[in-house]
Amino acid sequence: MANYLTKEKKAEIFAEHGGSATNTGSVEGQVALFTYRIKELSQHLKENKKDHACRRSLLTLVGKRKRFLKYLAANDIEKYRALIEKLQIRK
Repeated sequence: MANYLTKEKKAEIFAEHGGSATNTGSVEGQVALFTYRIKELSQHLKENKKDHACRRSLLTLVGKRKRFLKYLAANDIEKYRALIEKLQIRK
């Protein structure tokens, strides 16, 4: 696990978006966690432009988040809209 993501921060993200800190399987919580990690990796890449391993993991996370959001949009459009507004993913 990355050193910027502590257990406390992870529990906080899941508590805020997933309903409880132990509900790590919720789609909303996982999307929120991926969004946090994407922001951190993007910041890292701004400073370290030649870190290709980080770039690959960033692209992997973006793809995973996209698949989760697609699943959420197909199953519960209201939760999808609320989540993208709360996380400010789409412009």
